[in-house]
Amino acid sequence: QVQLVESGGGLVQAGGSLRLSCAASGRTFSSVAMGWFRQAPGKEREFVAAISRSSVDTYYADSVKGRFTISRDNGKNTLYLQMNSLKPEDTAVYYCAATYRAIATQNRDYNYWGQGTQVTVSS
Repeated sequence: QVQLVESGGGLVQAGGSLRLSCAASGRTFSSVAMGWFRQAPGKEREFVAAISRSSVDTYYADSVKGRFTISRDNGKNTLYLQMNSLKPEDTAVYYCAATYRAIATQNRDYNYWGQGTQVTVSS
């Protein structure tokens, strides 16, 4: 079992930055790959970024590439998402998730989910 708790969401103006955190407990954090997803009102949950167990591999959705950076600190059992140059279309509830796969970009491949944190970007 892995328990995940996101934090760091909030209201920010377009062009601004936020850093999301995801604190993990339970199963050894370094034994799972991690990902960030988001869900806007009326839309399906979509992939944002993923990172492998040792941070060697990272994947990003095209919509956030060059603006968002995923990272993890296995010593602190924490996953991060640095979000820069935010746009109104980035407004969503952001979720962190854990998977036993080496790395994954599909919702169905993730085993554990956090409760989400709201990010709102005003124009």
